[in-house]
Amino acid sequence: MRDIDDIKDTDIDSLYRRIGANVKKYRELRGITQLQLALAMNLKSPGLISQGELYLKKQHFNIKHLYLLAHILECDITDFFKEN
Repeated sequence: MRDIDDIKDTDIDSLYRRIGANVKKYRELRGITQLQLALAMNLKSPGLISQGELYLKKQHFNIKHLYLLAHILECDITDFFKEN
């Protein structure tokens, strides 16, 4: 079993940035705006999408968000974790 002390906060930040960048990539590939995506997720504004894509103020997508995003963007949830 590996020790979690080897994981730095910067490693987690990088993961959230990668996920956000991949969400943006798939959204743009589908020609969907942040507002359209937010509305498809039953959100009232695109703030979560905008901040999550940029990891702004450490705002990130949770598992439910990723599940919904994968469904709406017609991709596999694991695609969000892949390095570009």
